[in-house]
Amino acid sequence: VTRLCVCDLLVAQCDINCCCDPDCSADEFSLFTTCSVPIVTGDSRLCSQKAAVYSLDVEANPPEMIFKLIDQVNPSVFCIHATNYKQALSFISPEMPTSENFDRLLKQFGSAAFSAELDSWDMNTDAQNPPDANETYRYEYGVPIQTVDAFLRLPSPVLSSWCSDANPAGFLVNQVTKCTRSVSVENCGDIQALSMLFYINSSILAVSVNITVQSIAVQSPNGTRTLLNGDDVLRLPEIVEELCINIVLGVSYHITYTDAGEIIEAAAAFVLGVINKEALSIQQSFEISFAQANTELVPLSGNPGYVIGLPIRAGYRPQGYPFPVDRSSNKLSQLTLLQSTSSQECLAVQGARTPILFGYNMVSGCTLRITAAMKCKPLAQTLLDLLKGQSFPEYVASFGNSHAQDVLDWVPITHLYLSEQGIYNTFQSSCQIPVSLEIEVKWTKYGSLVNPQARIVNVTATITTTTLKQLPSGRERTIPVMSSVVFTDVSSPAVPGYKAWPTINLKLPFDFFFPFV
Repeated sequence: VTRLCVCDLLVAQCDINCCCDPDCSADEFSLFTTCSVPIVTGDSRLCSQKAAVYSLDVEANPPEMIFKLIDQVNPSVFCIHATNYKQALSFISPEMPTSENFDRLLKQFGSAAFSAELDSWDMNTDAQNPPDANETYRYEYGVPIQTVDAFLRLPSPVLSSWCSDANPAGFLVNQVTKCTRSVSVENCGDIQALSMLFYINSSILAVSVNITVQSIAVQSPNGTRTLLNGDDVLRLPEIVEELCINIVLGVSYHITYTDAGEIIEAAAAFVLGVINKEALSIQQSFEISFAQANTELVPLSGNPGYVIGLPIRAGYRPQGYPFPVDRSSNKLSQLTLLQSTSSQECLAVQGARTPILFGYNMVSGCTLRITAAMKCKPLAQTLLDLLKGQSFPEYVASFGNSHAQDVLDWVPITHLYLSEQGIYNTFQSSCQIPVSLEIEVKWTKYGSLVNPQARIVNVTATITTTTLKQLPSGRERTIPVMSSVVFTDVSSPAVPGYKAWPTINLKLPFDFFFPFV
């Protein structure tokens, strides 16, 4: 620390008020008014370290600089006792390419994606996993899917629209890519990326799971597609009358995995096409999707945030288990609303529901004809079932891809009951019937400012009731029944009349960028 001086910026010159500057003489020290950096330390996370303290003796004539070297103790319980890994304290300069190491560096870093450890992809499977080893590969999110020769390829464009075959498919990362590939009829059989074998001739390392052919569709030059029979498993490119047929235009992988991250099945669906001798390039499309074994597929409404126009996912919490969403009456586990019909008669639209779409404010309703013969309690229950449905959910997914087992990803629905005269009193003697359901969905922008994700933070369902007076015999009364949903963005900036977010004015410490300049 005695050799560190963060305020020494000028070369071979004295920096004003920089008491640790070795270029400053006693005469220049006498002109200082203060020390801009009074203390210099190393890593502030250390439990104990040396500290260089600089100060000015203004009572001396002329003023002079005072230097002390003290032991500084970190009061925090969480501190570093010893820095025994020196490489972590500084930035390691990258290896510069030369004529000797250029090929090796190109192989390691020349692809669209690369790992800091090259051996993590190109594994020596014979040495690490002998044939008699019964080892199961468990994958984590985003880890490249290993194959016998390298990794599962998902060609994609890199710097231009041309296809690069070095893009690995990441576990549980759904991807859709399109790219352009150079072709010619004369050598179409020699281009590996045009053949089905290029995409299925390698086994996935999960105790050797072979990629099976799920389906083959042939696309004609005018764009129509024909699904082939299951007997035609493999078709290789071949030249027929100046045409190259059976070239791969698209591949869709479907990976099945267990909850432990083990891949147990892999299938590929192909789209094959034809090119003529005038064609110089083709556009290929690739897709990969994942599904967990022994689970019912539930449509998502975003990944992760909600997408405008997709349904809001909902469910309720049964006894004995956190969140297996019941689908007995709501097959898609969605938040729904009363559906308006042309008849506008409430008793005729019972059971008709429409899903609430994220971001869309909706209003629906009907009319109810009440006679003197109708009883209060059965009528109130009928209207409540009409507004809420047979099984109104208790929870709403905060994200479009929230899993049922993630309890904290589900937002409870708050229920409010109001009467047209004020707060609803469950003990009042007059007949109260529900006439409206108002749902307010509050959401916020979550995550990066570059790509914010929509997250639901609060849902309130308000039932409004009205007093039903006894009608004289033979008289009828018609009342409107309404339901609505409104979406409120609570991440919007503060408006006049509301308290804005507090601002914090802080100055970075002098050693914030240590040991960098």
